[in-house]
Amino acid sequence: MKYKYTAKYTKIPSGYMGQIIECQEVITEGKNLAECRLMLEDALKEMILAYQQLEKPIPLNENNIIESLSIEVA
Repeated sequence: MKYKYTAKYTKIPSGYMGQIIECQEVITEGKNLAECRLMLEDALKEMILAYQQLEKPIPLNENNIIESLSIEVA
């Protein structure tokens, strides 16, 4: 089964921090953006496996509304 999640990447002094918006416990760091993406994907797969083993429902993004919001501040 294929699931869709939203990743958030933040530049930090040591590289990048990545987090899954729908599952904020899935968080990792990488030296660069490419490494962070790979590590975040691996962390997400591990989280899904853990949820399956515990017979917990897998968090999905079906109830979330994710959008970009721009504001202008004077």
